[in-house]
Formats: sequence, C-alpha cells, structure tokens
Amino acid sequence: MLSYSVVNKTGVILLNLGGPDSLKSVRPFLYNLFSDRDIIRLGPAPLQKPLAFLISLLRSKKSRDSYRLIGGFSPLRTITEAQASSLEERLRPHGITVYTGMRYWHPFIEDTVEEIKRDRITHLIALPLYPHYSIATSGSAIKKLEEVLRGAEIKLKIIKSWPDHPLYIRALKENILKTLNTTEEPEKVHLLFSAHSLPVSFIEKGDPYVDELMKTINTLTSEIKLPWHLSYQSRSGPVKWLSPSTEEKLRELATHSVKEVIVVPVSFVSDHIETLYEIDIYYRDIASGLGIKLYRTESLNTNSLFIDALYNIVINALEDSGWKGL
Repeated sequence: MLSYSVVNKTGVILLNLGGPDSLKSVRPFLYNLFSDRDIIRLGPAPLQKPLAFLISLLRSKKSRDSYRLIGGFSPLRTITEAQASSLEERLRPHGITVYTGMRYWHPFIEDTVEEIKRDRITHLIALPLYPHYSIATSGSAIKKLEEVLRGAEIKLKIIKSWPDHPLYIRALKENILKTLNTTEEPEKVHLLFSAHSLPVSFIEKGDPYVDELMKTINTLTSEIKLPWHLSYQSRSGPVKWLSPSTEEKLRELATHSVKEVIVVPVSFVSDHIETLYEIDIYYRDIASGLGIKLYRTESLNTNSLFIDALYNIVINALEDSGWKGL
C-alpha cells in the first residue's frame, strides 16, 4: 500500500459552515454569517458589519426559537467531527490527520490552521463539505483558508466540488430508495430536491451552483424513475433569491393532487437547522396542512458510503497532486 506522508506531514481539513453551540451563541453566529460579503452584500462595504449587527439582532429571537425546537444548538460541529474521525480512520494507513474548520463558528478555520501549524503539517488538502461549488459556501471557506495560510510553508491542494462522485451518488440513491420503501404508494411519490438558496445575482455572474446541482439531480433521476422537482430553502436578506422556494413548490404540488413527497436535502450532507427544523418541522407542517405526507431522506452524516466517497476524493487528490511518497 502506498504511503503519502511521513509522521503526519499531510493533513486534510474538512470545511463547513458551522452552527451555534448554544442558544446564547445564535446572535453572534448570525452576525458572523451576515458580515460575510461573499454570502450577501448589505449595501456599501463600510455598512456591512453595522447592518449585519442589526439583522442578527432582529433575527436572533426567531432563530433561537427554531434552535430550541431541535435541542437548543446545532449538531453540525459534532457531526462534522464524527465525519473527520471516520475519514481519519480510513486514512490511517497513509498517516494522514483530518481536521475540521468552520467558517462562522467554532472551531473557526483560523484556529484550526494554528493547530495544523503546530502539528507541522507540510501538505494540506482542503475538502469543503459542500458537494456543489458556490462562492457563498466553498468559495468563502476556501478564501478564508487561503488568507490565514498566507506566508505559511504549507502546500495546499483544494477540492472545489464533487457533485457527481459515484459513491456520493450511490449513497444518495440508497437513502432515497430506503425512504421510498416506507411510503404508502411508492409509484405515486414525487421527489423534491431541496437546496439552499442563493441570490439570483450570483448565478447571473457565473456561479456554477445550479449547474452542479443539476449534475447531481440528473445523475440520480437517470436511475430513479420518479417525478421530480427542484426547490430552494433558507432565504435571508432583501435580495432576489433562486426560486421556487420549497414552500411554493409544496403548494404547487398540492394543486396537482400530489399526496406523498420525499424531500431530498440535496445540497446538505449533515443534519443541521435546515434539515431538522426547516424540513422536518416547518415544511412538514405546511405539507400536512396541504394534504401531503412529507418524508425526508436521511442526511448522509457518517453513512459508510459517504465516508468511502470522502476517502476516495482525498486519495484521488493525493494522486493528482503528485504528493505520493512524501
């Protein structure tokens, strides 16, 4: 077996959004989120942070109420660290350490980089846990990582996206079929791929997010022959967002007498507020009022096929980078 590092000189950093670890941290988390102009531009640059402070203050109570319904915190850190641990176990024969770095809450990317430096990592693979590239997700995290690595003697290999990786697709497919087996009339079920929304202006400027979403969806629906739809959730801020929203799409499906819908949270690989509250509570309640029974596929979390996909992505990156035998 090939070894790609000596004494843990090679590392992998899993990049993710982050989430509040308590109800008290909801407001500062939102402030960090809205302070990032790569996500949403709040007027002229000098006004970004003051407006972010105001928005986080206004939204924090409603957000805290949502987090309270899922246990009072986001499980994203715990899940991401479990994914890192599972991946590191797979990479153990190669002597590779796996780290986690969050964009908007602990452990912040900048803090994780300090740990990486202390461990004397010389070669680092950045793997965003966003299958589909967007400047607002992977792009923002990678930008922050490059910023805090500036001047460090660490070679960086970036994996931008992996929307149609075969093992990732297989994991999604198996979860869809598993959920389909729990429905009352499988032959009449509609699939609803629900993705995190983005400002339309991003797409107009060339952001590949929607194109990459369609790579995933087209690959899946070429194998699973069910009616399907794409909608967007988690809008925030006074701009024009991708449409239709998931709520709008559910209302439309109801007018066509659709009775069972499987929601596939296609742009999320881990459970967090968007799956546990928005889909499982908010959208399920809306669907119920419309006479629709809403199911959700399990999030990938530490699904063994998903960990296999991450492992394969890392190994391919090592081979592509020419870092063999370090």
